[in-house]
Amino acid sequence: MALTPQDIARVAHLARLELPPQETQHTLDRINGLFQLVEQMAAVPTAGVQPLAHPAAVTGQIALRLRDDVASEPNQREASQVSAPAVERGLFLVPKVIE
Repeated sequence: MALTPQDIARVAHLARLELPPQETQHTLDRINGLFQLVEQMAAVPTAGVQPLAHPAAVTGQIALRLRDDVASEPNQREASQVSAPAVERGLFLVPKVIE
């Protein structure tokens, strides 16, 4: 999929950008280059390739240091709500600001 100078002008208009005529061709070349890169990546056969948990895991040089997902802080809801002007069923009550 390649864009035309008219496409660039339309996108610039929709984005409310002032794009000088001398920049149109440069922008067109960069965007079409990006589309070509995406097409090259889409052409790579990836059937049967398992996704990585982390990009650095493929090298084996970086050990993943993932910690267990456990709560490390005690629940201090009551202590936090002591100074609140209004609390109901463990929730802070605030005044309505949008009518």
